[in-house]
Amino acid sequence: MCGIVGQFDFAAKSGGGPEFVRRACDAIRHRGPDDSGIFVSDDGRVVLGHRRLSIVDLSPLGRQPMQNEDGTVWLTFNGEIYNHLQLRAELLRRGHTYRSHTDTESIVHGFEEFGEASIRQLDGMFALALWDSRSRRLLLARDRMGKKPLYYAELPGRLIFASEIKALVEHPELKRALDLDALNEYLTFSNVPSPRTLFAGIKKLPAAHLLTCDDRGRVEIRRFWSPLEAQWSGKLTEGEAVERVRELLQAAVRKRLMADVPVGCFLSGGLDSSANVALMSPLQSTPLRTFSVGFHGFGAAENFHDLPYARLVAQRFGCEHTEVMIEAEACKRHLPELVVQQDEPIGDPACLPMHFVSKATHEAGIKVVLVGEGSDEVFGGYGDMVTILRQTLPRWQRLMRLPRAARALLHRASSMLGAPPGRVDLLRRAASGEPLYWGLDVVFWETEKAALLTAAARARMNESPAAVIRRYCDELYRAHPDADGLQLMSYVELCNRLPELLLMRVDKISMSHSLEARAPFLDPELSSFALGLPASFKIRGGETKRVLRQAVAPFLPREILERKKQGFRVPLPEWLAGDLAPWAESLLANSSLRRLDLFNWSSIDRLWAEHRGRRADHSFDLWCLLNLAAWHDHWIDRRAA
Repeated sequence: MCGIVGQFDFAAKSGGGPEFVRRACDAIRHRGPDDSGIFVSDDGRVVLGHRRLSIVDLSPLGRQPMQNEDGTVWLTFNGEIYNHLQLRAELLRRGHTYRSHTDTESIVHGFEEFGEASIRQLDGMFALALWDSRSRRLLLARDRMGKKPLYYAELPGRLIFASEIKALVEHPELKRALDLDALNEYLTFSNVPSPRTLFAGIKKLPAAHLLTCDDRGRVEIRRFWSPLEAQWSGKLTEGEAVERVRELLQAAVRKRLMADVPVGCFLSGGLDSSANVALMSPLQSTPLRTFSVGFHGFGAAENFHDLPYARLVAQRFGCEHTEVMIEAEACKRHLPELVVQQDEPIGDPACLPMHFVSKATHEAGIKVVLVGEGSDEVFGGYGDMVTILRQTLPRWQRLMRLPRAARALLHRASSMLGAPPGRVDLLRRAASGEPLYWGLDVVFWETEKAALLTAAARARMNESPAAVIRRYCDELYRAHPDADGLQLMSYVELCNRLPELLLMRVDKISMSHSLEARAPFLDPELSSFALGLPASFKIRGGETKRVLRQAVAPFLPREILERKKQGFRVPLPEWLAGDLAPWAESLLANSSLRRLDLFNWSSIDRLWAEHRGRRADHSFDLWCLLNLAAWHDHWIDRRAA
C-alpha cells in the first residue's frame, strides 16, 4: 500500500514537475514510509512519484515507479492485486520477463500485453497511473469498489494527480477555494460524492473508472466495471444462496491474507468483524492480533458494549487482543489532526475511534488489517432499511398514486403545521418527483437547508443533490427494471456512502498511520452476488442479514449470531451536550466560515440550544458542521493563496 503522485505537461514542459512531485510525495510520506521513487520522462513532460509501504516483496526490487522490459511503460501504483500470481503465470507464458515478485510488475506487463483491457483483469484494490510512451497517453484508474482514492486537477497545459489532496495542493498553480455545489452535497450526505470534492478545481475519479489524457490534453473518463453487470438469478433457493455466500466470503478472506508482513484484524464483536476473525484464525501460523475500541465512562448501561463481545470472540479464537480506550478530551485534541488526515471533512463520528485503533495497531507493529466495511450495505444490515421497507416505502407508494397537485398541497400543509423535518421533506420529494431514498446518513434535508443557508448561498448553488441520487436510480433500473426496494438502497450506498465516506474514512485514517486496511465483504464478486439477492433472503421479520448469518453460523458463537446490530458508535450526543459543548461552540463561533455569507448562524444557534437542552439530538448535524469549520480554517482560509 502506497501513495502516488504525478504531473503530465501535455502542452509544454514546465520545468517544475520534479520539484512539485517531490514536495507532493513528502506530503504523503505516511502512506509509504519505507521507500520512495520518481520517474522523469526523457522530455521532462511526465513525472511520476511514489511512496512505498512494503507489503509484498519487501526487497528493493519492488521500488516504484516501475517499468516494463524496454522502458516504454511506467507505473506508479497504490494497492494490492490478489490474483497477481495467476496473471504472472499467463504473462510469463506470453514471453514477459519479471525482475521482482511484486504484484506491481504484473500490472505493468499486463498493460503492455492487453492495454486498457488489462485493468478489468485486476482483482484487488488500487489507484494507479500508467504512462505509455508509445501512445503518449497517461492512464489513471481506481478500483471497482473505490477502496483507494485518486484525485486530479486540470491546470493550464497540464494534468496533476495524487492519492491525497494534501499532495495536490503543493502545486503552486492550484488555488484553494470552496466548491459551493460540493458544499451543498456535503450538507446532505456528510460526504461529497464523486467526481466533486470540497476544493474547487480538484476532482476525484469515481470508483471503477478510467481516465486517459493524451498529449493534446484531451481527457476522457469511462467506467470499466459495474456491480450491475452480474446476472441476477431469481431461481436460487435460499439454501443455495447461503452456500454461495459462504464460499465467496471464505475466498475473499483467504486472498486478503496475501502479505509478507503480519496481518491483524479490527474487531468490534459484531457479526462482520467476528466473521473475519473466525475465517482468518485457522489460516494463521501464529495467534491473530485483534484490536477493539471502547470509551471511558460508557459501558453496557449506556449501550456501549462492544468490548465484552470482542473479548468473547478473541478468546474463542485464541487471538492476541488489544483494547483502546477513548475519552471526550481526545475528541477536542485530535479533531485538527483528523482534518489533516481526511483532506475533506467526513461527517462520520466513527473517524475518531478509527484514528485511535489505527494508531494502536501501527504501534503494535502490524501493517495490514482486515475490516468489516460493506456487509451491512449489501446484506441489509441497517435497522433504517427495515423501517423504510416496512413503513416508509408503502406510504410513499400510496402517496405517489395521488395527483401531483395533491402531493404539493400536502407538502405545503405539512410545512405550515410544523411537521417533523423528515416528513416535510418526504412530501417535498413526492411533490417534486424526486427519489425517496437518498442514503442512510442524510444530515440536512433540503427543507432544513432552506433555514440553514442564506438566500445568497442557495442562489449560487447550481445543482441539487437530488441529481446525484437520480443518476444512481436510473443506472439501477436501466440494468434491472424489477429491482426491489432493498436493492435500490444497497446500490445507492455502493455508489456514494461506501466509497466516498466509509472507505474514504478507512483509507485516509489507516494510511495516516502507515496501515493498510482490506475489506473482504467488498470483494466485487461477493458484493455483486449479494446485491442481486432478493430482499426476502436478507431481511425477514426482525432479522437482518439473514443469508449472511446462516452462511457464517458454523463458525461463530451464538451470542454473536444473535447480537443486534450495534454499529461503530461514539458517545457524541453526550459529549456535545456536556464536556465538549463549550469547546465545540467556540470552534464554530470563531470559524472563518463566519466571514462568508453562507450560513444563517441563528439557525445553528438553535441546534446548539436544542441539543444542550436535550430537547433533540443534533449531534450528527453539529459534528458535520464542526468538521466543516475545522476543515475550512485549516485548508482554505488560513493557507489560501
